[in-house]
Amino acid sequence: MNVHTTNNQSALSINHEDVERLVKSFLKWKKVACDEVIIHFVKKDEICHLHKEHFQDPTPTDCISFPIDSPDEATSGYSILGEVFVCPEVAIEYVNENGGNPYLETSLYIIHGLLHLLGYDDQDDESRAIMRAQEKSAMLYLERNKEILDAV
Repeated sequence: MNVHTTNNQSALSINHEDVERLVKSFLKWKKVACDEVIIHFVKKDEICHLHKEHFQDPTPTDCISFPIDSPDEATSGYSILGEVFVCPEVAIEYVNENGGNPYLETSLYIIHGLLHLLGYDDQDDESRAIMRAQEKSAMLYLERNKEILDAV
């Protein structure tokens, strides 16, 4: 499986190999097979632009996901799970206000985005509770296996 990353921000150093390892480990844990996933690390103004363009909300957000090929449908040929846009600057702001580690928070945003690609939602209380439980389980698994992003 190919994990393509782009990094168009400088708020947080990103190790592309760590991102690839995190994504592959998470998808293996979820038993999801695909050929490609794309993770973009973007500045706050870009995530705001995407949020406004696709969700009519100009405020900053942690991540935005765009599914391409459904993991539930058998596809012949090359399968791209989708793209996740992550804003490390939002993670840094969150950590500055609430404590924590910006790499751990950014890892959570990647997991959150991947869960959206897998069909999980967080638009109501019930789906949000399911999403949070999945995030917690995934983060525990990834931390236990040392697959979380770390400072470069």
